[in-house]
Amino acid sequence: MTDTSAPGDIVAPATAPTPPPPAPAVRRYDRSIVEGPLRAAVWKIAWPSMLTNIVGGLQGIIDHILVGHLVGFRGNAAIGVAWQLWIVVIVFITSLFTGMSVLVSRFAGAGDEGKVDRTVYQAFLTAIGISLFIMAPLGYVLAPGLLDLVNAAPEVKREALPFLRIMFMFSSGMLVFFMLGGALRSAGDARTPMILGIALTVLNIVFNVLLIRGLGPIPAFGTRGAAIGTVLASSLVSLYALWKLWRGGWVVSFPRGGGYGPDWAVIRALFRFGLPTGIQGIAMNVGGVLMLGFIGSLAQSAAAQAAFAVSYSQLFSLITWTAVGLMGAAAAVVGQNLGAGKPERAADAVRVAAGIGLSGAACIGLFFVLVPRQLLAVFGMNEPVVVEIGTQLLRILGLSGLFIAVALTYTGALQGTGDTRSPLYISIVSQVIVPLGICFVIQRTGTLAPIHIWVAILIGHATRCALSMLRFNQGKWRAIAVDIGS
Repeated sequence: MTDTSAPGDIVAPATAPTPPPPAPAVRRYDRSIVEGPLRAAVWKIAWPSMLTNIVGGLQGIIDHILVGHLVGFRGNAAIGVAWQLWIVVIVFITSLFTGMSVLVSRFAGAGDEGKVDRTVYQAFLTAIGISLFIMAPLGYVLAPGLLDLVNAAPEVKREALPFLRIMFMFSSGMLVFFMLGGALRSAGDARTPMILGIALTVLNIVFNVLLIRGLGPIPAFGTRGAAIGTVLASSLVSLYALWKLWRGGWVVSFPRGGGYGPDWAVIRALFRFGLPTGIQGIAMNVGGVLMLGFIGSLAQSAAAQAAFAVSYSQLFSLITWTAVGLMGAAAAVVGQNLGAGKPERAADAVRVAAGIGLSGAACIGLFFVLVPRQLLAVFGMNEPVVVEIGTQLLRILGLSGLFIAVALTYTGALQGTGDTRSPLYISIVSQVIVPLGICFVIQRTGTLAPIHIWVAILIGHATRCALSMLRFNQGKWRAIAVDIGS
């Protein structure tokens, strides 16, 4: 080796031991998301999220099975209609958590623990305030009018009203659960939300079995029991989560020291990034509510509503909840890699996630095409007219799932970059204007039939897929800045 020392330099003896490097600082966040193999990074967050959503979806399926056998298909229709209305509101509130996820993933990618914890705590305060002081009182008062809006048949409304009011009045536990899951996944920990989600689902199933059908001194509450079981389970899990956030030990926690009141800089950032997603969610679900109005106008409305509640709201959720898990994974991986200054790696992650989503949707959709009658029979749906309509819908949803799986992955990617407005505009076009416009034109020019509504849904999903991919590939998200100040 050439000696490069200058005259007069002190050269250490060759045998001198190399001093040990300083101990690295303990890293709270998993750096493999921004440094390791990309497919492994996406899958690390995706599979627990997908499993959590599938297990959570099973809870709704079990509710429908119990209600279908004990109350009848009108009970299925009641839960489906009430849940569709409830989702309109809950999606808007949980949009704050999309804003939170944008911030948390960026700050976690940059390794800024203080900003991560500030963001999570302020999202918690905001969501609790809205649930207690807005959702509970307004939801109780407006529930009857909302059911009238979707043309719920009288026998369906009688079952749906108490379910809907209970969900509005006691929503805080569910909101905290959603908030925590989004925060942990965005910071790189998807396993803890999976464990909590499985615990919540098991509790929910136990409570619902007891409360829907009754046992011993516990009376049978019917459809109300499904709502009571849901709020009890989510409240218990959320109380445990709050204790952990305060005590510490997770990848996110509540900040220690300083004030515990509202931090308006953070709250404004939550709304800046989250509000477009909230409006997007409202637009999509208002579209769903108005679609229920078209279904309610059919000659056999109760049968069509029951088929829609089981086929679309429950069985199709096996595809959508899986895709939503990938949507969250795409948002987290993209956000963290942008925070770490790696936009090309962020773009590659989206394509990996979309491929996983497409494969999963194809496998589930195959069952919709091959054994639709058997799937419907699990829910106690044996009436010929309901089975015919539900079978028709499931076969179309088998194809539609391919489009929505890819669309949701690209939606998550856009949201992870901070571009939450583009998915809003895309959703308005694809989930409201296109499918409702098709139904409106057919209703005005001829006789609207169930098949027309199902095809309109398919066209809407295909439109959303195409527009989402086009927008992301334009690359304008690379210039979006995300911060909340010191």
